Amino acid sequence: MGNFSERLRELRSEKGETQLELGRIVRVSKMAVSHWEAGHSEPSIAQLILLAEHFGVSVDDLIGRGD
Repeated sequence: MGNFSERLRELRSEKGETQLELGRIVRVSKMAVSHWEAGHSEPSIAQLILLAEHFGVSVDDLIGRGD
């Protein structure tokens, strides 16, 4: 399985959401989501939990440590 940035982009695309829409859900800017997907920065633990809940996956799956 891929790394966090790849997995985030994949999950967001599967859900048909824009970076702006996802940013609003986890209370960050579109630029923050863009940086996460580009691998330039990483979300906080609280943001990881929000992302995992939003996509219906475990944090391990979200960060690329799933089976």
